[in-house]
Amino acid sequence: MISLAGVLYPVLILGALGLAFGALLAFASIKFFVKIDERVAQIREILPGANCGGCGYPGCDGYADGVVNGGAKTNLCAAGGAELAKGIAGIMGVESEAAVPVRAFLKCKGSSEFSKRNAIYDGIKDCRSAVIVPGGSPNACPFGCIGLGTCVKVCVFGAMSIVDGLAFADPEKCIGCGTCVANCPKSVLKLIPRTSNVQVVCNSNWRGPDVKKVCSVGCIGCGLCAKTCPAGAITVDKNLAFVDASKCTNCGACVAKCPTKSIGYIIPNLEEDKKSA
Repeated sequence: MISLAGVLYPVLILGALGLAFGALLAFASIKFFVKIDERVAQIREILPGANCGGCGYPGCDGYADGVVNGGAKTNLCAAGGAELAKGIAGIMGVESEAAVPVRAFLKCKGSSEFSKRNAIYDGIKDCRSAVIVPGGSPNACPFGCIGLGTCVKVCVFGAMSIVDGLAFADPEKCIGCGTCVANCPKSVLKLIPRTSNVQVVCNSNWRGPDVKKVCSVGCIGCGLCAKTCPAGAITVDKNLAFVDASKCTNCGACVAKCPTKSIGYIIPNLEEDKKSA
């Protein structure tokens, strides 16, 4: 037969322990309380919520916290543009930082029409998977676009597509978040100012003779574009020409001079459209 004391004592002990642990938790919540800066919530509220990662932070929550607590710049959200940058700067009580609108573009035009293929890849349809397999890339040029559409999968704005086996960034849809650039295993995608229309559409650092063996439209590093450019916007480094968008006037002198047509207008007819407008 169980006595009343035999039941009561354990209940009292458990109750006392509960009160003690409750008091301890209450003390810990006060002692270790971390006050959340209300500016984090304010910035998060005006962010677009795309969570594209283009700012370099893990989603919009991470960027909001980065601005307030990590010293991140107020103009890193490409999806929000200049107006959002002003809004974030207002919340932070700082001067708005100018944002240069950018878009993605592919530094390769070596489709099967112009570039040799040396393999047939039949694995996972993902560039990041293919690149780790010996012979996974079908291109004879190891610097070119693989074209399996990883950039298409990661772009939350629907700006990327595969055209003729190459990645294409729709300038009307691309907001310049940089997610495709970060996920391209060949580093053949890059961000350029939206005003830039003349670029080198090649990513190869091979010497001219080697380039010609695998691609008829690759840059051979001859330097004619640099010599022709009246603005001094073009340099050649490691056998590859580079256009400085801050100096380039889109005059097209280099486009006319390039023997392999590896430098050109990346948006066809844009200059003609401007002249006729």
